[in-house]
Amino acid sequence: MTSSPSNPSISPDSTTVTTEVLVIGGGATGTGIMRDLALRGIHSILIDKQDLCAGASGGNHGLLHSGARYVLSDPHSAAECREEGKILKKLASQCIEDTGGLYVAVKGDDEDFIAKFPQLCEAAGIPCEPLTPAKARELEPHLSEDTIAAYAVPDATIDPFRLALENVNHARELNDSIYYPHTGVSHFEIHDGRISAALCTDHRTGKSLRIEATQYINAGGAWAMDIAKMAGCENINLLYSKGTLLISHDRLTSRVINRLRPPSDGDILVPGGTVSVLGTTSLRTDQLENIRPTIDEVNKNVIEGTAMIPALEKARYIRAFSRVRPLVQTGDASDDRSVARSFSLVDHVEQNLENFCTITGGKLTTFRLMAEKTVDLVAKRLGNTNPCLTTSEPLPGGQACKWTEPGASPKYWYEANNSDDMILCECEMVPQSAIDQIVLCAPGAEAEMTLEAIALRSRAGKGPCQGSFCGIRIASYLYDRGYYQDTTGLTHMRDFFNERFKGMRTVIWGQQTAQMELAEALHCGLLGLDRLDESDNEPEQNK
Repeated sequence: MTSSPSNPSISPDSTTVTTEVLVIGGGATGTGIMRDLALRGIHSILIDKQDLCAGASGGNHGLLHSGARYVLSDPHSAAECREEGKILKKLASQCIEDTGGLYVAVKGDDEDFIAKFPQLCEAAGIPCEPLTPAKARELEPHLSEDTIAAYAVPDATIDPFRLALENVNHARELNDSIYYPHTGVSHFEIHDGRISAALCTDHRTGKSLRIEATQYINAGGAWAMDIAKMAGCENINLLYSKGTLLISHDRLTSRVINRLRPPSDGDILVPGGTVSVLGTTSLRTDQLENIRPTIDEVNKNVIEGTAMIPALEKARYIRAFSRVRPLVQTGDASDDRSVARSFSLVDHVEQNLENFCTITGGKLTTFRLMAEKTVDLVAKRLGNTNPCLTTSEPLPGGQACKWTEPGASPKYWYEANNSDDMILCECEMVPQSAIDQIVLCAPGAEAEMTLEAIALRSRAGKGPCQGSFCGIRIASYLYDRGYYQDTTGLTHMRDFFNERFKGMRTVIWGQQTAQMELAEALHCGLLGLDRLDESDNEPEQNK
């Protein structure tokens, strides 16, 4: 049985669903496209081979750019960031902390660049207020005593996970658009210059799903080139730049701190709730899978960051992570930082495809604009004349989406004033009620959500212990509620701890060493998760 776009559903024995638009890629851009489509009355299905923000959207500073970082290398992107930042601060305020930012130079930095920075900002329309070094250090006491110049700019921070969740949630509320996690495209059926169906696979169950759509949008981020090639389009040319970042135990500054120099390694410190994010590096790569931080990259960030914030040398780091940036191949391709941060929208008409397009490149800050331009194209193809509303329609807040906000869980918990609502994650104060809401109605909730999926939709596991305790508590709670009923819950726990360890392995020194030893004692010595046999999860008749 095939469902209709007006009332999409999957019957128990069906392997085919239909919709007006299939969106491939659950990052900020893909989820933004999903919401923009819904606001214009267009039904969509969004799929991602992993989960929301599994690529660059979930592996960045969380910086809402003022545009100042690109005033020298890419003035066009700088102006886009300025405009988009203003829109998002107004319409998605629940996802943003309007911290403000400082650009600071230290002894030895390029004085010519320091002198022309205000003029470059002015040309891009970016507010830039000069500060004396003394005033800058009064505002941010951790700044180096070697600070020689400082400027204030309207940088801010943004929570990409809540942003993606809210986009999907609003689209679902508007017209029952659908999100399928862990669902990747394996093949396109193409006839007479049109894609008639996308053959997909649920990577958790191995089941096949055939999605028929009128239009197909490739928003696969770093994987966009591979997806385009699957459709027979060889004209998407991307460069891959690996970036590594560190998360500190404490929030070291109130504002975003940028080094006042052309973009380089370890030159941004972004506060996020109770922590800070330091980075980033830029290393050309041809690998998209199993990207991990290296010790050299960690050291590079710390050494460079310490020049502007000396406290970074002795800070406790609880995690390091890496992602791959997709860069549209233009300009001087020998230096990733010189490649424009603008985006590219390709309609693929020249490749004889009438109902396929690719959107790639850009920044988290410009996701809304990227979605708007993409949906303008697709809406025109569908004959839909409804205007874009994402410049005027506020992004509503969903109850099950709010738990990703750094430092907010205690507020929600105290407001509820429910003594029976036990705290399961003490580092981030995540209560039982948060877990209940997430498994019941968060976007992408599945029949049996993993701990990693729950952590993506909350702050669980994000604190100093990196899930060492709350992973056990949350799994136990889900067993008590009957949500987990066999050894698969133990497997979810082990996989969650393994994922946390990937981020800890390159920062295990000082206090974090003791934290890691305690985690090993709990997870291996007490629970024996390292000896968990995969065959324990097989049905009895298969053993």
